[in-house]
Amino acid sequence: MDLETRINDLETRLAFQDDTIQALNDVLVAQQRVVERLQMQLEALAKRQQELVDELGSVDDDEAPPPHY
Repeated sequence: MDLETRINDLETRLAFQDDTIQALNDVLVAQQRVVERLQMQLEALAKRQQELVDELGSVDDDEAPPPHY
């Protein structure tokens, strides 16, 4: 294999590697956006659940008969 062929082969491999790295980076960025969105949704759900627990807890305390009944 002569030097020119080897250089062409290396340049071709480098180009494919650059494309692969860019594609992987794009996927990683998209996944990070999804993770951030899911974290915000989880925080909102946890907050809403706590609000419901607080509301139901106060309602149960007011309406529950004393334990000796």
